[in-house]
Amino acid sequence: MSGRNFPNSTIPALLLILSTTGCRAAPPSKWETLVVTRAKHWVFVRDKEAKNPLSATPDHIAKGRESFSHYCVACHGLDGQNTGVPFAESMAPPVPSLASSEVQSYADGQLKWVIENGIFPSGMPASKGILTDEEIWSTVLFIRHLPAAGSLGEPAMYKGEDQESSTPSGRQGR
Repeated sequence: MSGRNFPNSTIPALLLILSTTGCRAAPPSKWETLVVTRAKHWVFVRDKEAKNPLSATPDHIAKGRESFSHYCVACHGLDGQNTGVPFAESMAPPVPSLASSEVQSYADGQLKWVIENGIFPSGMPASKGILTDEEIWSTVLFIRHLPAAGSLGEPAMYKGEDQESSTPSGRQGR
């Protein structure tokens, strides 16, 4: 029989070494983060030249907050800064604060593209077919005008509250 013959005690030792050292993922280095950030901004995230057709009026920003609260709040919190989101830092990569300079440095068209198409494999889902173009553009306006971190509290889904009982009109849910 050709090939190597290992003593019976060697195989379990090799399996133990591989299982304890071979599957660890280290956080990305500064350089890895820089390269990936640059690649996202200049290569992967498209539509840099697209202009938002909506102006930053209080009404459009409020509509953006409404759209955001239906689609984005589970991962980004009510304020877009992960307030009250228990898993935001443990995701790989972590859920970014939308107030961060990295996110705010995207052009409006790029933010729309990210919301519409998602970013694979980051966990950012696509909203194409779920949100309308107007809802996405108004969400971009909301992202540009985020409230102070923590000022809106945490999402009801993470407080254990009945979401129907905390409707904007103040009516109790059934």
